[in-house]
Amino acid sequence: MAAIAAASTSMASSAVFTTHLSLCYTAKAASFCRSALPYLPPRVSASAFSTSFKFAESKRSSLLQVKASSSEEASVDTSEFITELKEKWDAVEDKTTVLLYGGGAIVAVWLSSILVGAINSVPLLPKVLELVGLGYTGWFVYRYLLFKSSRKELAEDIEELKKKVAGTE
Repeated sequence: MAAIAAASTSMASSAVFTTHLSLCYTAKAASFCRSALPYLPPRVSASAFSTSFKFAESKRSSLLQVKASSSEEASVDTSEFITELKEKWDAVEDKTTVLLYGGGAIVAVWLSSILVGAINSVPLLPKVLELVGLGYTGWFVYRYLLFKSSRKELAEDIEELKKKVAGTE
């Protein structure tokens, strides 16, 4: 019974508040209304909004029109792509190793996703890691990008790493 009384009291107070708001925002009663609530401008009619929206939509659609081209350069030949992919797969000597590495990479991405989600759920840790990342970025910019000599050093280090990865060194 108390719940019903509380609900009816709540409904009555919301009705009074709504009526007070509607009186406050009419043009004639606005000068008489003294409320702590800020003044809101009257709502725009739906018809004015829909015409302006239609105009903006037609303007946008005219900008996004695309013509279909029959150029051979723009089209991708899927059969050629599949045959090249089959040739490359047939050229691989150890197929099981490639499949294991591919599966391992997928599992590693999945596990790292779970780890990042768990770290993100700790309340303060994401902000701390963000600060660490910003600090490292600042250090990297100061160490390698700010001065001309350090930029040359970074370029040399990258070229050396490329040679190591490519196996030419």
